[in-house]
Amino acid sequence: MTGIVIEAARSLIGGEIGEVSLEIANGVIVGIDGPGERNSLRIDSRGLLALPGIVDLHGDAFERQLMPRAGVDFPVDIALADSDRQAIANGITTVFHGTTWSWEPGLRSADNARKLLEAIETMRPLLAADTRFHLRHETFNLDAEDAIKQWLADKRIDLLAFNDHMDGTEADTRNPRKRARMVERCGISGDAFDRLVESVMARAEEVPASIGRLAEAARAAGVPMLSHDDKTPSMRKVYRDLGVAVAEFPINEETAREAAAHGDFIVFGAPNVVRGGSHTGWTKAADMIAKSLCSILASDYYYPAQLLAAFRLVADGILPLPQAWRLISSAPAEAAGLPDRGYLAVDKRADIILVDDSVALRPRVVAVIVRGRLVHLTEGARIRGPADAAITVLAAE
Repeated sequence: MTGIVIEAARSLIGGEIGEVSLEIANGVIVGIDGPGERNSLRIDSRGLLALPGIVDLHGDAFERQLMPRAGVDFPVDIALADSDRQAIANGITTVFHGTTWSWEPGLRSADNARKLLEAIETMRPLLAADTRFHLRHETFNLDAEDAIKQWLADKRIDLLAFNDHMDGTEADTRNPRKRARMVERCGISGDAFDRLVESVMARAEEVPASIGRLAEAARAAGVPMLSHDDKTPSMRKVYRDLGVAVAEFPINEETAREAAAHGDFIVFGAPNVVRGGSHTGWTKAADMIAKSLCSILASDYYYPAQLLAAFRLVADGILPLPQAWRLISSAPAEAAGLPDRGYLAVDKRADIILVDDSVALRPRVVAVIVRGRLVHLTEGARIRGPADAAITVLAAE
């Protein structure tokens, strides 16, 4: 594998930013501020920031590639390839596709979950980002329990989240506009949808025991777990007692405080920061960050959001860049059990992005390196070194 030297970048090293060069070989960082191998491909990074690659624990924007309009499907491989290009162009080097397996037919059905998992496993070597499977299990989807336990045992799931949207679903059935949207997404008649919701709700008493069995299976498999939209401190405690160490989108400050007090990871959506608040009217993520009640930002439904959110936090005086970047790189890596990334340090995985931050609030990704491989470059004039090295690396882009 051809080595790469990132020359004279403002690099985030050990919590501080300083101008150094980074040497990469065999997929890892092998030197900091040394001369580097003479035959390495070199990237002139003057004026650019060198930052650890972004780790996205929860992104479901790929659903728009799968179904850009209700009832309009595209092949999974095309959707994944397009999503991969979007993620990489926005500096995301490790992406967990948040796949919802619900009791619903259609987009979030068992069939779609299986197809997506199989496609990720098949395409993983061809994708630029390190692409992983985050299963968002709707807890009322009781018939899926045995299959999920088998997937956990077979090490096919990288993250397991417990979702309970039944309260919202039941409420939405009384709103004609929202009900129509759900019915269209499911691809069944309105009467059939109503009967389905009623049958699912009838098994509510079985849900807690099923959650307990799945949590036990995830612990045995060493798969990190998340609870989604925790409503109360007591709900967060119940999940923590099951070994669920990540609270995704707690819906109020009291619940976030309960999570923070016990050292849980707390995830909010990066679009919330970029837009200045939640589109649902719930907790404002920037306020939670200022109160140390958020440790991770996820792309949620918009891949550019993590990069933009980090620089928005800096511009708004909420965090300096090293601390803002931790929210989208080292902290999510730790929560996912990936200690090999999230930092620029010798022997760490070479997932690195070069960013032009010359325009306030509009950071631009110039280059992306994933596991030592240059996979994205927008300014070819920055490359210098042996011509054969340049051809070897860029041909892999």
